Amino acid sequence: MKKKRVLVTGGSGFLGSHLCERLLVMGHEVICVDNFFTGSKSNIVHLLESPYFEIIRHDVTFPLYVEVDEIYNLACPASPIHYQHDPVQTTKTSVHGAINMLGLAKRVKAKIFQASTSEVYGDPTVHPQTEDYWGNVNPNGLRSCYDEGKRCAETLFFDYNRQHALRIKVGRIFNTYGPRMAMDDGRVVSNFVVQALRGEDITVYGQGDQTRSFCYVDDLVEGIVRFMERTPDEFTGPMNLGNPDEFTIRELAENVIEQVGSKSKIVFKPLPSDDPMQRRPDISLARKAIDWEPTIPLKQGLVKTIEYFDQVLKRQ
Repeated sequence: MKKKRVLVTGGSGFLGSHLCERLLVMGHEVICVDNFFTGSKSNIVHLLESPYFEIIRHDVTFPLYVEVDEIYNLACPASPIHYQHDPVQTTKTSVHGAINMLGLAKRVKAKIFQASTSEVYGDPTVHPQTEDYWGNVNPNGLRSCYDEGKRCAETLFFDYNRQHALRIKVGRIFNTYGPRMAMDDGRVVSNFVVQALRGEDITVYGQGDQTRSFCYVDDLVEGIVRFMERTPDEFTGPMNLGNPDEFTIRELAENVIEQVGSKSKIVFKPLPSDDPMQRRPDISLARKAIDWEPTIPLKQGLVKTIEYFDQVLKRQ
């Protein structure tokens, strides 16, 4: 395989750090770009031993000038707590960030991957969600800064492809979990695991009947890399990347309590605004186009995730 110079924006984040690691293993040079708003140097410090890895502290809402062969655009807060902290900046990161990275890709003739999201489907009326579904998104709710920012980013990517023949890949990422998730990111897996390890009550919003599909991070990274490496330029996506196994939030809480061996109790609180009731990807396209589907079941992935958070809590 030809050694490539690859740029990963958001490279010190949960998903980005795993992607950087994988690209180095594949023999590429990796440039990690991050403003460290939600990312952490601790996620990538072990990669600094490699002479083929470098970090640039940079905010993608400003232009970046580097010479690269490929770009993975992952920069954007991905949990409600973080993206609602500064909703205007969240939208700017998705939209201005996409414009700047697309401009860079156009200038250096790089292939570029956009980390889109299942949030583009909103609170779906179609289940499971297929790529041709246009979604049911509230354009002015609390989650809109993220949902609409990502939708606009997709529009920009496809317009650059049509107008400038830019080589693009758009992947719609569903709930992903695993080691290096931030303890305070407010996402359901990290919340439940940390609460269970501390012996605190497990907080479930609504009655816990809403469903999600949880993909272990190693499976997700494999899907992203295959999408970039194995598909022809004319195959742009969008393509769903996630685990089609569906669980209720209550089932997840019970799984975590059982695996931790915790005495935590489940407590119920009011459902947040615009929280989707169902979310499950149809991955027929990924199976056909890149011969990909997740291989790590939830219980196995939770073991590794619980071990990670247990170590973090012990260090603290």
